[in-house]
Parts: sequence; C-alpha cells; structure tokens
Amino acid sequence: MAQPDYATLMDAALQARAHAYVPYSKFAVGAAVLSANGTIVPGCNIENAAYPMTICAERVALFSAYAAGASDIVAIAVVTDTAEVASPCGACRQVINELAPHATIVLFNLHGAQQLTDIQQLLPHGFGPRQLEEAM
Repeated sequence: MAQPDYATLMDAALQARAHAYVPYSKFAVGAAVLSANGTIVPGCNIENAAYPMTICAERVALFSAYAAGASDIVAIAVVTDTAEVASPCGACRQVINELAPHATIVLFNLHGAQQLTDIQQLLPHGFGPRQLEEAM
C-alpha cells in the first residue's frame, strides 16, 4: 500500500466526532481507521448514564472495522478539542495493541496540532497474544 492519505482519514475522524453522544462529559472524540484495502471506518465516543457502559471512539472504529471485515488496519486517526493532542486511554491502547499493532496513529486536535505515533510508543511492553502463546 502507498503512503496512507492521512488528510482523508483525519477528515473522517472530524466528521465522526460530530456524531459523538456525550451528554455528560461534553468531551467529543472522533476516530477513523484505515484498512490496507483503503476502507475508512469512523467511530465516535458514546456515553451512557451507567458510566462503565461508555465506549471510546477508537474502540468503536476498530470494532466496526473488524465487524465489516476490514481487519488489516494501517492507520488510526483520533481528534479531540483539547489544547494539546490527546492520547488514547489505556483500554483503547490495549485494543489497538491487539487489533492494529502495526498501525500509524495520528493524534490531532481542532487547533491544528498533530502528532504521529504508534502503539509501541504509547504502550511499551504491552500484553498481547504472544504472552498467551508463551503460557501454553
């Protein structure tokens, strides 16, 4: 695959953010994942009055991509309205480690800041399938 079109991926994340359901925190997050075949799947955070049932944008996008058969994820974009770019939470990092371990992660905000990273930088020494295989 050629260099990913980060601008299009970021635009999809921005559009997804507009659909966030955040009546409690008012902290809208948009995400979009890009599969190797060029499919872009959006996601937004969705809150719930029973707070533990809330789900982050990154996991919505990744789970939706897998559900649609787009499992070879090459890039993930995440947008927030924060002073600096915001990094995925621990739960999202764990899911990225499992479902998109080689993806480039584009973190950006509504103010023009942008950072490219990967899961190895965000979750060094992460737990994954390899540890389970070693235990067997």
